[in-house]
Amino acid sequence: MAFMFFNSLLLLLLLLQISCSRFSLALQENSSATVRSGQINSNSVLVALLDSHYTELAELVEKALLLQTLEETVGKHNLTIFAPKNEALERDLDPEFKRFLLEPGNLKSLQTLLLYHIVPARIDRHSWPKSTSALTHHFTLSNERVELSGDDSSGEKFIGSAKVISPNAVDRPDGVIHGIEQLLIPRSVQQDFNNRRSLRSISAVKPEGAPEVDPRTHRLKKPAPPVKPGAPPVLPIYDAMAPGPSLAPAPAPGPGGPHHHFNGMRQVKDFIQTLIQYGGYNEMADILVNLTSLATEMGRLVSEGYVLTVLAPNDEAMAKLTTDQLSEPGAPEQIIYYHIIPEYQTEESMYNAVRRFGKVSYDTLRLPHKVLAQEADGSVRFGHSDGSAYLFDPDIYTDGRISVQGIDGVLFPPEEKAKEEKKTIKVATVKPRR
Repeated sequence: MAFMFFNSLLLLLLLLQISCSRFSLALQENSSATVRSGQINSNSVLVALLDSHYTELAELVEKALLLQTLEETVGKHNLTIFAPKNEALERDLDPEFKRFLLEPGNLKSLQTLLLYHIVPARIDRHSWPKSTSALTHHFTLSNERVELSGDDSSGEKFIGSAKVISPNAVDRPDGVIHGIEQLLIPRSVQQDFNNRRSLRSISAVKPEGAPEVDPRTHRLKKPAPPVKPGAPPVLPIYDAMAPGPSLAPAPAPGPGGPHHHFNGMRQVKDFIQTLIQYGGYNEMADILVNLTSLATEMGRLVSEGYVLTVLAPNDEAMAKLTTDQLSEPGAPEQIIYYHIIPEYQTEESMYNAVRRFGKVSYDTLRLPHKVLAQEADGSVRFGHSDGSAYLFDPDIYTDGRISVQGIDGVLFPPEEKAKEEKKTIKVATVKPRR
């Protein structure tokens, strides 16, 4: 009776053992199927990479859309990831190369670069070659080989030319991460970057047009020689001036560009505001700002490095201008051009010049007319006897680039005054005939 009970108990234990083994085998198959389906364990090397201090590499993996590819790979192979330190991707990397990798059109190059840092096999620090003679080569996920070497004397490990600074920084059942000193760049990605950079340099070359001819001299315009920042311009001021005024004068080109060294527009605004606040020069300011585009052109010239001296007629002098003198196309511009000297002169410098030489002729922006200056009554008188004007308010504005001197009359070239006299004589002789 006892023997039969013992046999039945033994049979029951045997059946229980068989069922447990089948259950564990089913669990293993289920877990392997789960890994093959793409689900990652929390103890995976990929999770460790995303949570590690190699944040720059982890961000690049996410930007390159490689997480799903690596999840499928880690289910089939152990992975060895060579992770560059953050400084190698932040400060040590060429900014132009980093911009190339992050462009949307270069996603393939970024993926190739990152897969070049991953080997589908487990390489521990103990299995690393210990000398430069015993080299080992491994294929990466980008189908390009990397070379592993070591230094027996110092114990240092290298992958290509990059030094391994943290061997086995992360060790997981399905992979290992080694920290390296610099980024590994495969030849294919470097070639793509070189091709793109050469194409950009070729496309940046501007086509050369036909040679320009100077309308005044009818000769070819020569390119201006390079000028150091802050140095005075080499070309005369007339070459930098805007084209002559038309029926509806358009604004001159505004300041801006690599050759400008001063903020001319700000200085022109300052001297116009000084004219208004000084009092008695509102008409001059109105012509510069509202009736013409001369304020913009003067700002551009000063930005280019030129200096100007403005002989500003006061309001009493401007009120004497007739409608005929201002109604012709471009007349206000021509009048103001004759009052702008392309030099920097102050009341003291002009007075010393006329006292020493008696009479001095200054160039004006109204080419080829010049304005005559001479000493009179302890001051400076501009123009000729009939249409002269005295230096009335000296040094209204002086900043080293623009000088404004107030005068009590409007100046005209002597040729124009002769033409006006001839016109009046003709009118006087024609009237009796009628």
